[in-house]
Amino acid sequence: MDISVVIPLYNEAESLPELASWIERVMSENNFSYEILFINDGSRDNSVEVIRGLQASNPYIHCVSFSRNYGKSPALDTGFARAKGDVVITMDADLQDSPDEIPELYRMITVEGYDLVSGWKKKRYDPLSKTIPTKLFNATARKVSGIHNLHDFNCGLKAYKRDVVKHIEVYGDMHRYIPYLAKNAGYGKIGEKVVHHQARKYGVSKFGLDRFVNGYLDLASLWFQTKFGIKPMHFFGLLGSLMFLIGFVAVVTVLILKIVAMNSDTFVFYLTKSVYFYLSLTFMVLGVQFFCTGFIGELITRNSVERRNYLIAEEF
Repeated sequence: MDISVVIPLYNEAESLPELASWIERVMSENNFSYEILFINDGSRDNSVEVIRGLQASNPYIHCVSFSRNYGKSPALDTGFARAKGDVVITMDADLQDSPDEIPELYRMITVEGYDLVSGWKKKRYDPLSKTIPTKLFNATARKVSGIHNLHDFNCGLKAYKRDVVKHIEVYGDMHRYIPYLAKNAGYGKIGEKVVHHQARKYGVSKFGLDRFVNGYLDLASLWFQTKFGIKPMHFFGLLGSLMFLIGFVAVVTVLILKIVAMNSDTFVFYLTKSVYFYLSLTFMVLGVQFFCTGFIGELITRNSVERRNYLIAEEF
């Protein structure tokens, strides 16, 4: 199979018939063998019924429906697990991504040999309240990830070699950083294509301003996991050891001052009035806590067997 199109959706019933028809036309014109995987992320409208109707006229359409809303990352991860195409295309269901971009994205993967190609919505039809934070977010992501040629990390329109999606784990809200995840997995040939961005035709955006705050938190988490994910002791152990050492030096200082005071008629030293006494307590306690955190982290790192278990209501 040439192409798998993975489309996460949440309450997008109005746009689905037009989107499916558009994809079908592009695939037919280019003689691609394909499948369309709609991942319904707990929609409350009649999205599932619409997809069922579309499948009746197109057997290449499939649907996985979650029992509740999990988020875009779990939806993509579920779609990636089921994708069979040599090239996997992801796009949003709101008609803001153009299926006409698919042939060129496919060519960049199969002919130019890219592992991943990310769309760049150079001209956007979004309000300034969205575009300005997006620019700041992408600048930070480029700096942290080291992928300097990408302008739009969070663009929903992307193309991947099948091996890439089978070797990355997209959980939480990590869909924003799929290029970074791919790079960490050893897929370093990452390209970009300027794509057409269309104004939303139906409904409203499902993402609020809180996604920018969450985005920075996720980026910090991903950076930490990249650096210390399989060796948390290297971070917490070192920090704990340094704090314990500072506390130990403070304890020795307190003991020396106390001994001097006990053997002197003029020098008076009150233990509980000394800053060194509180430094010793604070830093030694923190040192032990950080050290234990690192040790426990070593034991539980990436061993959560429930991380990728999503309740599926139906699949057809």
